[in-house]
Amino acid sequence: MARVSFTTHLQRFLDAAPREVAGQTVADVLAAVFADNTRLRGYVLDERGAVRPHVTIFVDDTPIRDRVALTDRVHDGAEIFVLQALSGGS
Repeated sequence: MARVSFTTHLQRFLDAAPREVAGQTVADVLAAVFADNTRLRGYVLDERGAVRPHVTIFVDDTPIRDRVALTDRVHDGAEIFVLQALSGGS
């Protein structure tokens, strides 16, 4: 199983608590998370299923390479981090 964690500001607005789910690819793991939380999917992926431009996903300490099909491999015990950039300022 992999542990999936989302940035704190997503956790404030959505049910995005860390979860442990099974999967062999990033697509598999995220599909398992989004099965219970369809609203969260729209913040992370676009309508085609690709990672939104303002989102970065790491498997352990490495950013994923395939932002379209999410085919990056996930090993048992992996830490997946989903970060959403904030914009704006004063």
